[in-house]
Amino acid sequence: MSPAGSRTRKSEAVVWNDTLLVKQCLAGNEEAWSLLIDKYKSLIYSIPVKYGLSPQEAADVFQATCTELLVRLPDLREPRALPKWLMQVAHHESYRWKRQSQRVVSRDSDEDLPEPEIPPIAEELVQQTQEEQMLREAMASLTPQCRRLVELLFYEVPARPYAEVAKELGLAVGSIGFTRQRCIERLRRQLEDLGFSDGRNP
Repeated sequence: MSPAGSRTRKSEAVVWNDTLLVKQCLAGNEEAWSLLIDKYKSLIYSIPVKYGLSPQEAADVFQATCTELLVRLPDLREPRALPKWLMQVAHHESYRWKRQSQRVVSRDSDEDLPEPEIPPIAEELVQQTQEEQMLREAMASLTPQCRRLVELLFYEVPARPYAEVAKELGLAVGSIGFTRQRCIERLRRQLEDLGFSDGRNP
């Protein structure tokens, strides 16, 4: 691959918004489809995990959701609604698997147990999942150094001491505080651009 082609490929995941990705998917661009799935795979998988499904069941939910997306994509009127639509499909598929496992349990224990009702999608869970997706997108937009710094300071429990962080990133210990603040500001701006502006980001 030429250097120009490499630069183009690296930038596509950042520059291609959902509107362009959907348009290119409908035009038969396989790379756009791969980018779209890669962008939302963590979001889709997070739903069956919240339902407590097994890894195999989560994989089945993911496959079913992607299949539904492939079939229904031409009907999508507003690409910006794609994340919530994917969550709704994944919720539906996850609940179907959960109900199926409950049916097996009920047949084994008590045949007279009532059939569980399909609950409405909890708005709080939808909001939480949307915010998690926003955070993933915002983190992906950071430079590798900033992304790793945020991971070391906020994602690990307990958080790494500044000395260890500085050593891993090749920075002076005294510069960690300034670099941390700069990276957090970048992350905050990205979150605000994505619509996450309630002040709960780091």
